Amino acid sequence: MTQTQTQTQLSIRVVGLVHLYPIPEGDVVALRGVDLEIAPGEVVALLGPSGMGKSTLLRLIAGLFNPSAGRIFLGDKDISQYKPRELAKLRGRQVSLVLQGAPNNLIGYGTVRENLIFAADTKASRERATELLDTLGLAPIRDRVVRTLSGGQQQMCALAVGMVHNPSVLLVDEPTSQLDHVSRDLVVDLLTRINAEYHTTVVIVTHDPHIAQAMPRTITIRDGRVGAEGRFGEEFAVVGQDGTLQLPPHLRHVLPPDSLVKVTPIEQGLELRLINEADHG
Repeated sequence: MTQTQTQTQLSIRVVGLVHLYPIPEGDVVALRGVDLEIAPGEVVALLGPSGMGKSTLLRLIAGLFNPSAGRIFLGDKDISQYKPRELAKLRGRQVSLVLQGAPNNLIGYGTVRENLIFAADTKASRERATELLDTLGLAPIRDRVVRTLSGGQQQMCALAVGMVHNPSVLLVDEPTSQLDHVSRDLVVDLLTRINAEYHTTVVIVTHDPHIAQAMPRTITIRDGRVGAEGRFGEEFAVVGQDGTLQLPPHLRHVLPPDSLVKVTPIEQGLELRLINEADHG
């Protein structure tokens, strides 16, 4: 690893995170008590249906705004109470956010190389911009104008721009949206390469089941909470800090809301048994 690749790895820890969006009809709850930990250098995908809070969680970790309640730690620093100037400094150096839709991160009339150089504002980052063209496999298209590239090539360029400042944490929102399967695989490969080459902590928001299957760890957000975790495509329910357990959607008919359930310890865990109130009347 070269000198420009050296960085401090950061963990992410979220504790009791709540976020409300005020509207005239009343507050909309996007997140309702999220607890999670991501280790330094880990690659994690955030899964779940639209409107469940994934992108809100990503933007809070990026420091775009402060949460309504709860705490966010990057390493040992609690950023949940940072002032706007402190958050801007954080985004400029330690955390990088790649927005959904590659064109939202790029200057369409510039070349790939010009986009990387434009994102750099120090001598070190300008040197790194040149280095990234080679290490991330973009050298063959370095002089192509961005708007003439395919969707997959534009997304790869957007990821490279996100790495110009050598962030400890790379946050990526829907990187494979509207891409064909060939472009999707190239983008997934590039994200894996970024993590392996630079040991960057990578967090990806996605609806794409193919990304989920490729990720070593997934976190599913349901109804504003952590509903499940996965390992290479296999999903597991998660017990929350308050003892709550969200059932997978395909099992919720077995234990509908307000069910009485008898919980019995067994040798390797717990047995849940539905109680019929009519039999105990």
